[in-house]
Amino acid sequence: MSAFNIGLSGLNAAAGDLQVTGNNIANVGTTGFKQSRAEFGDIFTRSYGTISKTNIGAGVRLIENAQQFTQGTLEFTDNSLDLSITGRGFFVLNSEGNNDNIYTRAGAFEVDNQGYIVNNGSPPLRLQGFPPTDPTDPKSPFRTGLQTDMQINLGDSPPNATADIAAQINLRSDATTPLDATGAAIAPATVGPGGFEIDNPDTYNFSTSTTVYDSLGTPRPVSMYFIKDDATGSGAWQVHVQMDGAIDPTIFPTGSPIALTFDSNGLLVPPASTALTFNIANYNPVNGATVGKDDPTIPTPPPSTAGDNIITLDLTGTTQYGQSYSVTSLEQDGYTTGRITGVDSDEKGVLFARYSNGRALPLGQVALADFDNPQGLQQIGNTSWAETTASGGPVIFSPGTGSLGTIQGGALETSNVDLATQLVKLITAQRNYQANSQTISAANTITQTILNIQ
Repeated sequence: MSAFNIGLSGLNAAAGDLQVTGNNIANVGTTGFKQSRAEFGDIFTRSYGTISKTNIGAGVRLIENAQQFTQGTLEFTDNSLDLSITGRGFFVLNSEGNNDNIYTRAGAFEVDNQGYIVNNGSPPLRLQGFPPTDPTDPKSPFRTGLQTDMQINLGDSPPNATADIAAQINLRSDATTPLDATGAAIAPATVGPGGFEIDNPDTYNFSTSTTVYDSLGTPRPVSMYFIKDDATGSGAWQVHVQMDGAIDPTIFPTGSPIALTFDSNGLLVPPASTALTFNIANYNPVNGATVGKDDPTIPTPPPSTAGDNIITLDLTGTTQYGQSYSVTSLEQDGYTTGRITGVDSDEKGVLFARYSNGRALPLGQVALADFDNPQGLQQIGNTSWAETTASGGPVIFSPGTGSLGTIQGGALETSNVDLATQLVKLITAQRNYQANSQTISAANTITQTILNIQ
């Protein structure tokens, strides 16, 4: 092969190197971009019987434009739907009504007008994930065998009626039964004159309150009034519980107060749990709602069931210590209607919708794909790849399992291009191009010399 062709192959190889390097530099700011490396091989031709010790190579050729799937730097953003992968794996995308998966490391996602999570392509592609088994359960497992389009439900979070109140309170050990206007001790278990009066703070020792919610999400304040009952014993108390806004303030859920007894160590003597039955029809607003747990025996239109109107008050941990009142904890399990306020994700790729009522419900779990040979994937533009025979089939599963990496929410993976390195390679490729042109120039000079021989 002539020196002209060898030099020409060198020019072509150097030009290919320049193109690869230039493409890397052009995409230094492209999210999720993976740089490529030009890999070359020499051309060596031989025929039958040729002695290899005297055979001369025929130049060089570009063997492969090899993609380098090293980790890019994470750049944190203010968008909670920006997702990045730490480790191996690709996001899985699909067009509407299509089952042909597209794979990408670019996690700049947004929500379309139907609530689907999509990328910024044209047309946008939908992010794939696994749906929760129970969308109303914050700890729901996911159906990892079912790949689906990830979608944000923009509807309100439904309310939940209160069924349990848990309180831990310390009552003063030196408290005494309140006295009436005549100086006589009141009757702690009696409601009305001579006993407990809700509008008279002098008739009880201590009070605290919390807000419970009915089945329609209406807040209803519930107050507890603690009265020392010295006539019964040194560790005896009476607790009156009332829902504020009562039509008849003398109506109490249990018909009589709750009796508490503490031992000589100030510990509450069991039982510490009491069932309080509320008739919501006696309290404003009268809206047909219920409280308490669902009771299938109460006839209501399907698929809903009405609450049993029983709220369990659990005073476990309540004590009678020292000379001060305090509330250690006061919790209830109901909540009102909530509007969506944002979307968060965790490292397992679980997307949660946050609501104004404090709830966080799972939208789904992001699916990740991995391949035996990622370098065999076909680049199709928009920082995306398609499966090929060389790449092998994808393994699609949950982030953080097997070889799959984890998810970082509110961050994007930048290009893995090192600009300084690429600029040096650009200089090297340019010099290689110039050197190969000199080979052609030298061959041309020799040829001219031969032609000038007379």
